[in-house]
Amino acid sequence: QVQLVESGGGLVQAGGSLRLACAASGRAFMRYAMGWFRQAPGKEREFVAAIAWSGLNTRYADSVKGRFTISRDNAKNTVYLQMSSLKPEDTAVYSCAADTAHYIVPQTTSGPYNYWGQGTQVTVSS
Repeated sequence: QVQLVESGGGLVQAGGSLRLACAASGRAFMRYAMGWFRQAPGKEREFVAAIAWSGLNTRYADSVKGRFTISRDNAKNTVYLQMSSLKPEDTAVYSCAADTAHYIVPQTTSGPYNYWGQGTQVTVSS
């Protein structure tokens, strides 16, 4: 079992920055690919960013490329999402997820992720 707990959400003005963190339980964290997804009210969950176990392979949604950076610290069992130049359309509940199978090539769809956190709210005001 893997437990994931997100933190760092909040209210920020457009153009501002936030850093989300996702702490994972268990000693096998470094074997997992990790992803961030988000869901806005009335919309389907969408992929944001993902990172392989090594941290060397990352993938981003086109909508956040160049503004968001995903990283991980395997010694701390934590994955981060640094968000900059935030826009009102980035407002959503952000959830982290663990993929215990595809740890080399991070996946961009939600199906392969078998553990999920509860999510943290990010609100960007205009």
